[in-house]
Amino acid sequence: MSQSKTQEQDSNFMIKVSKFIVDKRNLFFLLYIILIIFSAFSMKWVKVENSLSAYLPDSAETRQGLDLMEEQFLTYGTVRVMVTNIGYDEAENIADDLKSIEGVAMVTFDNTEDHYHNFSALYDVMFGYDEGDDRCLTALDEVKEYLSSYDAYTSTTLGNQSSETLASEMQVIIVLVAVIVVSVLLLTSQTWAEVPVLLLTFISAAIVSMGTNYLLGTISFVSNSVTVVLQLALSIDYAIIFCNRYKEEHAQLPIRDAVIVALSKSIPEIFSSSLTTIGGLAAMMFMQFGIGSDMAICLIKAILLSLMSVFLLMPGLLMVFGNLIDKTVHKNFVPKIPFVGKFAYKTRFIIPPIFVAALIIFGILQSKCPYVYGYTTLSTPIKNQYQIADEMIEESFGDNNFVALIVPAGNYATEKKMLAELDAREEIDYTVGLSNTEAMDGYMLTDKLTARQFSELLELDYEVAELLYTAYAVNDENYAKLVNGISTYSVPLIDMMMFLYDEVQEGYVALDDDLMETLEDAHRQMNIALEQLQGEDYSRMLVYLNLPEEGDETFAFLDEMHEIARKYYEEGTILVVGESTSQYDLCKTFSRDNVVVSVVSILAVLAVLLFTFNSAGMPVLLILVIQGSIWINFSFPAITQSNLFFMSYLIVSSIQMGANIDYAIVISGRFMELKEKMGKEEAIIETMNFAFPTIITSGSMLALAGILIGQMTSEAAIVGIGQCLGRGTLLSIFIVMFILPQILLLGEKVIDKTSFSVSMPVMTRRATGLVSINGKVRGQINGIVIGEIHGIVRGEVNAIMEMGNMTRLGNAEDELPLIEEDMDEEKELGKDEKEDDNQNC
Repeated sequence: MSQSKTQEQDSNFMIKVSKFIVDKRNLFFLLYIILIIFSAFSMKWVKVENSLSAYLPDSAETRQGLDLMEEQFLTYGTVRVMVTNIGYDEAENIADDLKSIEGVAMVTFDNTEDHYHNFSALYDVMFGYDEGDDRCLTALDEVKEYLSSYDAYTSTTLGNQSSETLASEMQVIIVLVAVIVVSVLLLTSQTWAEVPVLLLTFISAAIVSMGTNYLLGTISFVSNSVTVVLQLALSIDYAIIFCNRYKEEHAQLPIRDAVIVALSKSIPEIFSSSLTTIGGLAAMMFMQFGIGSDMAICLIKAILLSLMSVFLLMPGLLMVFGNLIDKTVHKNFVPKIPFVGKFAYKTRFIIPPIFVAALIIFGILQSKCPYVYGYTTLSTPIKNQYQIADEMIEESFGDNNFVALIVPAGNYATEKKMLAELDAREEIDYTVGLSNTEAMDGYMLTDKLTARQFSELLELDYEVAELLYTAYAVNDENYAKLVNGISTYSVPLIDMMMFLYDEVQEGYVALDDDLMETLEDAHRQMNIALEQLQGEDYSRMLVYLNLPEEGDETFAFLDEMHEIARKYYEEGTILVVGESTSQYDLCKTFSRDNVVVSVVSILAVLAVLLFTFNSAGMPVLLILVIQGSIWINFSFPAITQSNLFFMSYLIVSSIQMGANIDYAIVISGRFMELKEKMGKEEAIIETMNFAFPTIITSGSMLALAGILIGQMTSEAAIVGIGQCLGRGTLLSIFIVMFILPQILLLGEKVIDKTSFSVSMPVMTRRATGLVSINGKVRGQINGIVIGEIHGIVRGEVNAIMEMGNMTRLGNAEDELPLIEEDMDEEKELGKDEKEDDNQNC
């Protein structure tokens, strides 16, 4: 089957599909109403993950440690409370009151610099429930209510405080972005009534996208926050392309026919345009850091739903608003920019070499970008109340950077020796474990006591203590101690206290009221310690560091901690878990993900461009231009020495490569067509006049959306994405407008020489009788024609028009060259059609 025959069949198929969509528009209206109603409810069911560590690969130490701690230990909910402008006596009273609040298990406060300083008191409050228990939030609310009359600040990881704050910030951003979008559309539109068509199309896609996130189970707070804004910025082009195509067809056809023809032409055009964006986003799915896949899936789904909205909903909206669109035509507000093309032609030998030299410089600079993997060294344009509280507490009492050290359980003596060595290191402030936590009268929880020592400690009758130790030995099946004498038998204090409590509860031992109160208090605190620090198979110790959360020194000491622990535990799993470890893991994944995302995004876009332009040179030039804008973008943090959250680079570079390259495609495709019909200077001037409305419409939306996200949220990860995306889009616009034209003018010979095409043999066919024709035809037909015709007839036509129209172009002798004299007519007509298509990109 020839290429022309295949194209004709595709055209016929698209016409049939388009007819069905337009004629069944009420069905699609109903389907979208149902989807929107469902999505309005289902978007409230979406589960959001607020921890970045949850997206670490299973092989990461932090991921393994978190899973093991959830299985082996109980982590109680905690909150740090600072009350300012109070005396010490009042501070003590507050501590007592806090202890009496229901749900509060422990309050740590004393007259040291760690808890009272400059008329400010710091309380470490621990609740009696697991940190995931909703009762912690209830107790936290009661603590806040009690402190409402004081100048108090609370810092905690309980609940979804940060996500709730982020959600409210993003609602404001979405409203502002919507205002910007409407303003840009009004300024760049040709009729007022096309704006509501575009808005209804996008709003429907956005609502369905947010609602269908429910089907993904759990999504990250990043995806939940920025997807809808990026969906608008990345996919609004599709609706604009279709709308412009409709207006072009409507100049010759009635509304229904224009919508059908425009849709049939727009579907392949828009889908091809979306492939570069989807290809760039798909690169994030190859990241080890799972948030890349999370964002890629959410954004690709959003783009596909936007395509569906354009293809299925927008045709019906154009039918509804068609007459109003005709009545509200207005002056085009977007000016022509001939000076840009003239500048490009005059500087075609100057700008490209400068750009190449700049790329080398910026390539080196961006490699020195100061990436960070946590929030402690990042600043945000605005701060929420929780960040302000954290900063106030840190300013007055400093911050705690601690990690959990997990080792095999069962040997208190070994644990004590290891903690002693760790405590001796200057990198460590102090450690907390069962073996170095004081219980009573100078004894540590795991110190071994004889029966006499135990009786003296609790003021218990020695005979009772001996009987208790005997019962413990029997329970422990340690019969050798019974034979050798119970007086020398020693048992860890915490084990004996827990055993005594059980015996009392079972009625085997009776104690007086004072001793019982002491035992119950000791049991409660020891039980808390056991649940937090002693698991069935592993022990957990807390190590408080005198080091920042991240940095080479911190990461190196984490490795050294492993070496120290391995000296004492030659076998078994040893894990270090904490913010520092999480950031160390992120640092390790970034070194790989950085390369993978860059390579995959370039290859994906390269493959699309290769078959779009049928040239090996053009894709290389375009990718070089966009990659250059990415390097320049991420050179700014290096130049200003501003720390950049690593995730911002991974996400923005993918979006920039996949989305911003569309601007370069519009300019390149148009120029390569026009240069065959006119001089290069005229071609580049016309190209820039043609491309400017498309680039300024799409580019301004994406850039302003990024800038707003980067300036109006308190979440550091989101801030970095917004700032880099806004700056990167502006850079891409500048480069494709003022550098790419010169590169095309200088490199067009290379592009032509690296072009390729598939030549198809031209065959003359003859047939008589009832003949079916599927394909592009040039020649003479004598008879009655039944079917769809898209072409030019030289001669006389006498036919019934079932759809479309017929226009007389002029005299056959004057208007068109003879077919025998111009065998390239088909080629020129094909170029004209392609030129018309590209005008609407």
